[in-house]
Amino acid sequence: MTTSYRRLLLAAAGFSAILPIAGVAQAQEVTAVEEIVVTAQKREQQAMDVPMSLTAYSGDRLQALGVDDFAKLSKFTPGLVVQDQSPNNPGYVIRGVTSDSTDSFSEARVSVFQDGVSISKAQGSYVELFDIDRVEVAKGPQSTLYGRGALIGAINVIQKKADLTGFDASAKLEAGDYGYRLGQGMFNLALSDAFAVRIAGSVRQRDGYVENALGGEDFQSLDSIALRGSLAFAPTDTFRADLILNWQEDQPAGTAFKSGGFSPTNPTTGAVLAGRKPWEAAALAAPAGFTAGPLGLDRSVKGATLLASWDLSDSLTLNSISAYREYDSTEVFDPDGTSLPILTGANHGWGKQWSQELRLNYDAGGRVKGFVGVSYFKAEDDQVLPLQFDERISLAVLTGQLNAAAAGSGLPATTPAPMAYFGDTTFTGALIQGLVANQTGNGILLSTAQARAIAGNLVSNHTETASNSSDLTAVDLFGDVTFEVTDKLEISAGLRYTRDDKDTGFGSSVGQRSVLGGVVGASQVYRSGAALVATGDPVKVAQGNAMIAQANAILGGLASPLAHSPTLPLPLFGLTFQPTTGNGALATQSLKDEGFTWRLVARYALTDDANLYASYARGRRPDVLAVSSPTAPFGTPRFGVVAAEKVDSFEVGGKFALLDGRLRLDGAVFYYNYDNFQTVEQQGTLFTITNAGEAKAYGFEGQAEWRVATGLNLYATYAFNHARFEGGAYEGNRFRLSPDHSLSLAALWTFDALGGRFDVRPTYSWRSKVFFDDNNDRPDLQTVASGNLVADRVQDEFQDAVGLLDLRISYRPNGSNWTLGAFATNLTDEEYIIDAGNTGDALGLPTFIAGAPRMAGVSVSWKY
Repeated sequence: MTTSYRRLLLAAAGFSAILPIAGVAQAQEVTAVEEIVVTAQKREQQAMDVPMSLTAYSGDRLQALGVDDFAKLSKFTPGLVVQDQSPNNPGYVIRGVTSDSTDSFSEARVSVFQDGVSISKAQGSYVELFDIDRVEVAKGPQSTLYGRGALIGAINVIQKKADLTGFDASAKLEAGDYGYRLGQGMFNLALSDAFAVRIAGSVRQRDGYVENALGGEDFQSLDSIALRGSLAFAPTDTFRADLILNWQEDQPAGTAFKSGGFSPTNPTTGAVLAGRKPWEAAALAAPAGFTAGPLGLDRSVKGATLLASWDLSDSLTLNSISAYREYDSTEVFDPDGTSLPILTGANHGWGKQWSQELRLNYDAGGRVKGFVGVSYFKAEDDQVLPLQFDERISLAVLTGQLNAAAAGSGLPATTPAPMAYFGDTTFTGALIQGLVANQTGNGILLSTAQARAIAGNLVSNHTETASNSSDLTAVDLFGDVTFEVTDKLEISAGLRYTRDDKDTGFGSSVGQRSVLGGVVGASQVYRSGAALVATGDPVKVAQGNAMIAQANAILGGLASPLAHSPTLPLPLFGLTFQPTTGNGALATQSLKDEGFTWRLVARYALTDDANLYASYARGRRPDVLAVSSPTAPFGTPRFGVVAAEKVDSFEVGGKFALLDGRLRLDGAVFYYNYDNFQTVEQQGTLFTITNAGEAKAYGFEGQAEWRVATGLNLYATYAFNHARFEGGAYEGNRFRLSPDHSLSLAALWTFDALGGRFDVRPTYSWRSKVFFDDNNDRPDLQTVASGNLVADRVQDEFQDAVGLLDLRISYRPNGSNWTLGAFATNLTDEEYIIDAGNTGDALGLPTFIAGAPRMAGVSVSWKY
């Protein structure tokens, strides 16, 4: 689709919104924009009176904008980016800082809450947005208000509770292309003045939008089922309790990790099946013998929350939040992005958590109000990461011979050779000879017979498994007070103390000795030995000669028929990581951490319709006890404390209601200074948390809603965020998943015609260029010396600026309680990616995940 055509569509959408203004404006008096009530400061307030950068949407507004998941929410929330490549691994980004690690011991930076309960662990944080009262997104360090995980902000999803006032019911059905179907329903029944029950559910399914070139389910599908039950009990005017039960299951097909450098092929014949672009067909599969199963995700999340509020007096209210939650998730993926079984992986995580918060709020209607509280959080999480390699093809990848050019295949560099080439020891033996000669600087020149013998011992199903665990107990004490200095000026101050007790465990195992890992290891031993010999120091020369002899002995053993036998006196080599003691024993270390976070805020009311505020806040991500595999077989895991990440935040903003409340404007400028910025580095096929040093960010966020006329509302958001590393290897790099600029535009045009009411809702969202890793895909940071098995020499893992246009239209006949609708997303069919790099990057096989193409459908909804 041409650029001019896209612009034409955008102009048409804007023109359709503006056209009816004159006629509608004369028909009725224009009313003010409705203000939403929020609880961001642990008490009910108009959003305009909350002195922080806050974006809040009611459930009705979310439906009007077509928001039914976090990624769509981020389109209309300045400063928020949500990456949803899989429900197992969503990424939440606020003002440039990402929270998406699935390691059991990782700490969230962006907290996700459901009715005040933290659900921030990555595998359990994705929830369906249905029957929602409102969503509040608070930007900036909010640890004082939201807890230990809100280093840089929080997303709070407030679900609708059982209503004591009577009966209510609704239903919604949608269907569209790509096999899309959605069903949602709710009913609410008040059994008495004191007791009510509410049941709601959602089923959302869609076929994948990346074709499976090998047959079977297409990739990037949707398959989510969620149920919620809630009970309300209010025997008196001073006490209310709500019990909420949530359950969700997700079973989408595999994620489309598609190689950008190699064409999808038939693995047997080598025939090219599609192009290399991310949105073209992908040829991915898990080997039949892979223990974790076929590609795809199987995830379940369930939890129970009990909310209670008791008015002890006219000025004191005791609030209690009790919760239990658990998740169990297994995702199998093909991270090399090709049809060949080079590498297959799985991420199996499960965990459970218990939490209790007690908070005493004080509000006597005077100048002072606030709260104090205590919370207890207990979490037990485990993760198992099985990997399976075909050592023969991995050897070809390491030597740049995936197209088997050296064997005379005649294939272009972008076409993988058929499987038969990699079973030929004449070819793979020559690759072994070249690999050893290259890595030892021609110090070891294997004979053809010895190299072919080693090649004959390479296996098609070498397995390695890493596991990690975390047992966390956290206790928080917190308080916040607001003092009205004058009728116009108020000062708020908050403080939170957090103490963590953590136990982190790590274990790794191999199914059998990796012959390829042994070859690489022996070459490294030789190279180190040769360096010692070159010093000329007699002691070092002796050590070096011993290492050279050891390298030759290892290679000799790997050429024997007993290469995989545990009786062979050789280390039990792994390829990407080495086994722990006993080939898998879990080693554990403990860490205690404590710290304070705080905020100081001033709000000045220029008028009843204009507020200015300024704030300083300290955010803190607790110490992390990071761990990775041993450096040698049967060694000790490498534990290391990554110092607490701290951020000092300064923000100045204003909130205004103009034109008699018909125009609402929010805007804020901010500056962040980070110390001990924690980032994730890839080491082989595993990821570890490291300290990247200092970083800074500054920017502006704004949002506006204008009721131009009765029946016409316009919305706009804009965010500028300049987030950069200030030192270390990443100096000058952008934060990952952080666009410098983003904006969104939306219109809600309502008019009467054809015996009913039409709603037309065009929306447009745009983001500037983003990188998908903190290393910004710089080749100098992706060498073999820096941890890659194969160097990445091309900087192509980014998404240039992209804009997406959506449209929703609905019609409701007069006097009826049902509505018909039609919708389209990505109307101009933009081609873009939502992720790049991934696990395959360490193998020199970066993969790319396509964003959704244009999709359309129809809907019908009913409300009692």
